[in-house]
Amino acid sequence: MKFNTQEIFDVLFKEKEVKVFMRRLDLISSPVSGNKYFKLKYNILKALENKNDTIVTFGGAYSNHILATSIISKEENIKCIGYIRGEKTLPLNPTLNDAINNGMQIRYISRKEYKRINNEDYLNCLKQKHKNSYIIPEGGTNKLAVKGAELIINSDDNFQFICCPIGTGGTISGIINSSSEKQQIIGFSSIKGVKKILDDINSFTNKNNWKINEDYCLGGYAKVSSKLINFIYDFYENKNIALDAVYTAKMMMGIIDLILKNNFPKGSNILAIHTGGIQGNRGVNQRYNLNLPHNF
Repeated sequence: MKFNTQEIFDVLFKEKEVKVFMRRLDLISSPVSGNKYFKLKYNILKALENKNDTIVTFGGAYSNHILATSIISKEENIKCIGYIRGEKTLPLNPTLNDAINNGMQIRYISRKEYKRINNEDYLNCLKQKHKNSYIIPEGGTNKLAVKGAELIINSDDNFQFICCPIGTGGTISGIINSSSEKQQIIGFSSIKGVKKILDDINSFTNKNNWKINEDYCLGGYAKVSSKLINFIYDFYENKNIALDAVYTAKMMMGIIDLILKNNFPKGSNILAIHTGGIQGNRGVNQRYNLNLPHNF
């Protein structure tokens, strides 16, 4: 697949003598865009190969993965069920509303129960409850998702630094696997506390040319601040690129701050992976009465 990779120009980058590029996965010409296109690719193929008639998966109320799974399930005419963390809240946010309109059955489970979704006993119960189902983990992250994410980077990519936002760690794991040992992979965590993510990434790769930065998570998953909101508005106005408040905006804010602090050597070529997820801004807009750019 050919990607749209564009250089991002800024006075700061010129002053610090670095070049910044962005891989626009958000522009993939598919209803399922961004990193979800890659993470779901082989999972859906496996479900079809197995002749499973139901996809079961998990996510939060604003999950890009939930919406993407509903879209591809509708395309492939497979029944899908989404287990959502927390209580039902009305009116439904745009993400869940669209997922339901795509045919996904939504089932809400308590946060306490949600903590069990990776337990073998819990998953076995779900398999008994949903016969002939194919279960995809939260965020879509499993070995097949990592295999798909390996397609995001290829041997022609000679960037010294590759930066990627992190949720469950599947996308960056694939990027690490496809990278060369000479490249440094930097993950910008969207959640506070990365021990589990570190363990998960180490289970998917045996390379050590990567690190995780959690300094720009702003207190945790889906947490926003006036500084972040203003950054999204300014980036869209000056670069004509929409960033989502959960993942890509925090990554870009981190990259720019690290450049400002001289963390990248002069002459560096930096690639930032735009993982999509702009639809999630609709939920942020609804919660905080904002007008962040989105693509739906």
